[in-house]
Amino acid sequence: MAETNEKSTIDSVRKWVVDHKLRTVGCLWLSGLAGSIAYNWSQPGMKTSVRIIHARLHAQFLTLGALAGAAVVEYYDHKSGAKAERYAKFLPPMEQSHTHKD
Repeated sequence: MAETNEKSTIDSVRKWVVDHKLRTVGCLWLSGLAGSIAYNWSQPGMKTSVRIIHARLHAQFLTLGALAGAAVVEYYDHKSGAKAERYAKFLPPMEQSHTHKD
C-alpha cells in the first residue's frame, strides 16, 4: 500500500515538473544560488565579492543542467506524442473532408 502511495506521489511530482518546466528551472536556480551563498559564507578568508561570483557561477551551472533536462523531457514528450494528446482537448476536431493528399 505504501508503494502505491509513493508511486502516485512521484507521478504527481513528475507531472507537475513536466507541466511547469520553467518554474522548475527558476526554483532550481534560486535554490542553487541560496545554497551556494550559504556554503561560500561558511568558508573563511574569502571576499564577499568572490563569494557572490562563485554563487552566481554555481547557480548558472545548475540552470544550464536544468534547461538541458527540460529540453530532454520536451524532446521525449514530442517524440512520444504525449504533448499532442495533452493539447488535443483544446483544439477543435478536424473534419475528414479537408485531409491533405501527397
